[in-house]
Amino acid sequence: MRRKRIVCLGGGIGTSNLLRGLKHYPVHLSVVTSMADDGGSSGRLRKAYNIMPPGDIISCIAALIPDEQKELAELLTYRFIGSDKENKTIGGQKFGNLLMLAEILRTGDFYRAIAVVKKMFGVTADIFPASDERTHLSATTRDGRRIYSETTLDLALYSQPHGLKKIFIRPKQPKVNPAIISALLEADVIISGPGDLYTNQLPVLVIPQINNALLKSKAKKMFILNIANKPFETKGFTLDDFIMAFEEHLGCFPFDTIIANNNSTIPIPKKYQYEYISFGKKYKLPVSAFTLIQGNYVNKNFPLYHDAKKLASEVVKHI
Repeated sequence: MRRKRIVCLGGGIGTSNLLRGLKHYPVHLSVVTSMADDGGSSGRLRKAYNIMPPGDIISCIAALIPDEQKELAELLTYRFIGSDKENKTIGGQKFGNLLMLAEILRTGDFYRAIAVVKKMFGVTADIFPASDERTHLSATTRDGRRIYSETTLDLALYSQPHGLKKIFIRPKQPKVNPAIISALLEADVIISGPGDLYTNQLPVLVIPQINNALLKSKAKKMFILNIANKPFETKGFTLDDFIMAFEEHLGCFPFDTIIANNNSTIPIPKKYQYEYISFGKKYKLPVSAFTLIQGNYVNKNFPLYHDAKKLASEVVKHI
């Protein structure tokens, strides 16, 4: 019997968390992650060695390692002590990033490096960079300024309180692996989210070839709303704001199903400055445009994120 094919678009902690739950089900998983990351340890390697950023790829591989081998996942995501200023060699680097770097330098092949690391850790899912070349991110703010780099957007290194309006990638039409297009067209389910809207989700979806394949695909298309709003990036956003952001960037809201957490009773520690997302009662789109699925998906131990098992269980109910 053919396994259901699920394609996850995005990157970052949100996508990794989703994969951590979905790996327990008999489905075929494909993951497409942004190549716009230019900050942190992955960004340092990107700049120093002129390579594609490996960080999100490694996080996805670690999330897909079987639970009974959790020590291997912890090894892959282990960060060396110190920052780049304190330890300019490996301070703050994930071990998995260095492993990928070594294989990239050995073979000169990013895809070969992904395949080798996957094989080493027993991961069979398809994991793709969203483009076959590094992309650069910029954005306009709501007060009309232009800001540059994924790091600036991700860490809100720009004047507040106006927030972001629209992102742009360079090159405008980066090269995309044809296997990604095939995966989208053959998928039973395509999922965007959870994850940072402007630095994880949209940098994948605005790539023209991916956007076109998403719209053309006959798959069920799910959007998973984040548990909480990231300070500055989506501060104060409701579900309606997320929908409008997709419409502004893609020309439409391409998802037929929305999964949204409705449990906001667990206090979020104030030090994180995150707030639960409300999804209100009114939407710009007619209710018939999508199915809104609500449930308690929050991780009670760390309420910024979803409970991976609860979220995955909800997803597979609807495929």
